[in-house]
Amino acid sequence: MTIDFKKDKSGLVPAIVQDANTKIVLMLGYMNEEAYKKTIETKLVTFYSRSKERLWTKGEESGHTLDLVDIKVDCDDDTLLVNVHPNGSTCHTGADTCWKEDNKTTFGFLTNLESTIAQRKLEANFKESYIASLFKKGINKIAQKVGEEAVEVVIEAKDSDDNLFLNESADLLFHYLILLQQKGFELKDVVDVLERRNKK
Repeated sequence: MTIDFKKDKSGLVPAIVQDANTKIVLMLGYMNEEAYKKTIETKLVTFYSRSKERLWTKGEESGHTLDLVDIKVDCDDDTLLVNVHPNGSTCHTGADTCWKEDNKTTFGFLTNLESTIAQRKLEANFKESYIASLFKKGINKIAQKVGEEAVEVVIEAKDSDDNLFLNESADLLFHYLILLQQKGFELKDVVDVLERRNKK
């Protein structure tokens, strides 16, 4: 990997720090060649502090270090993407990130859908909300719906109508998310199990 530390007269390159698991951007720092080498050697992310005018290992005072996973350089060889496992909050304010975001795993639209399901459950508008009506009927009805949708997916999988197969698959996933909520879990809990299995 080639990094062009001489491109800027300061000898510094921006280092974007990203959580290797959640993919959330945690902070932006700057590295010179010495900071980069120390990061590689110690596996703890080290920057060059422009205010302190010295090398600075993240967490040297707070203990909230950044364990190095890998470093990538961009197409111009002058910006780094540093993937890490953070040990605690990253921002000096105590926030997870320097943009005051929560550093938690999300699944894009599926996370939004989980929020909608949780809101419908909370509102309990049984007459106007299909989701709320399922929660009112209880675990047996919800589990039954998941079973019905699973059977329909199997049936459509053996047919040649891709559109029907995808629609039944969507119905199954939707009802499974409702079942997870009824049991007090989220999609993340299932993904955590898969990740633990993958490490074995």
